[in-house]
This record gives sequence, structure tokens and C-alpha cells, in this order.
Amino acid sequence: MDKNDKDWKSLLTPEQFHVTREGGTEPPFSGIYNDHKESGVYSCVCCENELFSSKEKFSSGSGWPSFTQSVEEDRIKIRKDLSLGMIRMEVLCGNCGAHLGHLFEDGPEPTGLRYCINSIALNFEKPE
Repeated sequence: MDKNDKDWKSLLTPEQFHVTREGGTEPPFSGIYNDHKESGVYSCVCCENELFSSKEKFSSGSGWPSFTQSVEEDRIKIRKDLSLGMIRMEVLCGNCGAHLGHLFEDGPEPTGLRYCINSIALNFEKPE
């Protein structure tokens, strides 16, 4: 997407901008979707790209919404994150590049993956 920081700041709250555009993280257990249990689809707060289905959401106890997989492989991108003295895999929106969270290999079967995602980076929509 062809937006600069000024454009994003006009569309997002300061907290959303910090997480999605600057790679920040919301405090654990603070996000509105951590314990969210409704059926529907979670999309990128920046561009509305559909990212995760509630069918793939599980309670990880980590303090952030967790998913076993994305709705489609190309909806997200993964890249190595070497920040904070750790080696992690960063999860980005495949459409606009927003920072969403991180990917870990300690999730449930069948994937064994845990997409640990910031609530503030997501919107939720119930099925019609």
C-alpha cells in the first residue's frame, strides 16, 4: 500500500499506529480479543485484509489472541525479527505490511503453530 506515516497516523489511533507501523506490542491480557469467543473473521485494522478465522483461534494463556493458521497462506507474511535480543518470527499483514505479532512453534495440532497476535492490530466481523 502506498501510505506514509502521516497517512497512517490520520487513520489509526496512536496505539494502533505504534503496534502496526512501529512494531510495538500491547500489554498481555489487555486486548479486547484475548478472551473473545464469537464466530467470525479477524482482519487487519489498517487495510481490512481478512487474516484469521475464529475457527482457528484457541486459548494459549499467553495474554494475546492466538491462532493455529491464517485464512489463506498469502494473507500474512513471516520474517525474522532480531529485536530485543531475541530471534523470533514476525507476523505481518500480507497486504499492507502491518506488524501483527509473532509466530511460535508451540501451538496445538494439527499445525503445531501459535500465531500470537495483538488485538489492537485486528478488527472483528461476525458472519452475515
